[in-house]
Amino acid sequence: MALLARARELEAQGRSVVHMEIGEPDFPTPQPVTEAGIRALQAGKTHYTPAAGLPALREAIAQHYRDRFDVEIEPRRVLVTPGASGALQLILAALVDPGSQVLMADPGYPCNSNFVYLFEGEPVRVPVGAQQAYQLDAGLLEQYWSPLTSCVLIASPSNPTGTVVTQDALQDMLDVVRKNKAALIVDEIYQHLHYGDRPHTALSLGDDVFVINSFSKYFGMTGWRLGWLVAPEAMIEPLDMLAQNLFLAAPTVAQHAALEAFQPETQALLEQRRQAFQERRDYLLPALRELGFGIPVEPQGAFYLYADCSRFTDDSFAFATRLLEEAGVAITPGIDFGHHAAERHVRFAYTTGLENLREGVARIADFIA
Repeated sequence: MALLARARELEAQGRSVVHMEIGEPDFPTPQPVTEAGIRALQAGKTHYTPAAGLPALREAIAQHYRDRFDVEIEPRRVLVTPGASGALQLILAALVDPGSQVLMADPGYPCNSNFVYLFEGEPVRVPVGAQQAYQLDAGLLEQYWSPLTSCVLIASPSNPTGTVVTQDALQDMLDVVRKNKAALIVDEIYQHLHYGDRPHTALSLGDDVFVINSFSKYFGMTGWRLGWLVAPEAMIEPLDMLAQNLFLAAPTVAQHAALEAFQPETQALLEQRRQAFQERRDYLLPALRELGFGIPVEPQGAFYLYADCSRFTDDSFAFATRLLEEAGVAITPGIDFGHHAAERHVRFAYTTGLENLREGVARIADFIA
């Protein structure tokens, strides 16, 4: 965020900046969704919904799992939240006691560990590299497990690496979690931004898994602040009560708008956007490798490339700062995502158009030359 703020300062001074640091789609919210939100406002649909969400939206999300994944989910197991962050806050509030530990990959999304700290727990950041596709596995869970471990947090596809956990690997990890009577949380917010095999959901492995998703990334509704979680039956009531106390309910207008996200017209537009992200990945990945960045694992999802920059620097934060100041290209240093080899990694977000990406690559080439 410090680099983004500096980039905005430079732009205010008239400098040109290519933004490859922002983890937010550049596409606007699909027009049918926006129009549905406007209709909701005009109809006066601005009062609180139930804490767990608009019943029609919970049903639509459950139907989405049936249609896309052939997984039966009772709508009552779906809780609509203020973004995926609200979902993660709810789950960890329910599962984390002071002193309990949560296993997560390093590198990983930075807010995950901060939510654990919020509830006086201890995030256990497990170092992962290219040999593990930057993901946890059953062996690592066994290695880092302790009597204090309360849950495991996985993201697939992940931020910052875009890598995916296979269903077999996920099943193996779930077996470890069940054996130790703990909880498995799977962040699937980039689930539909996939570029390989058809995406899957951890919900197909059993009804004891917590799954988080969001309307922000694939659905293009970042500012609407809307996400959801699917919880085990026994946790519905306590999560509902927590939601009442923490945020009352997710934004009402956003919930009415989101109903349109599952309609065929909107889904067709979102698929076109997914293909555009894949085209960007397919350009940027070989271009960065040719410049000398190490990207040993091809990301299968999201819109990030996590690159080893040790050929050019031993301080990725300083590298990112100089690249912004001298070349006008904004990227994210590895320090944002944990501690493991952070000083020799940076993240590129292909959340801007191909023309901008080409300009950014040209500037980086001149900079490192």
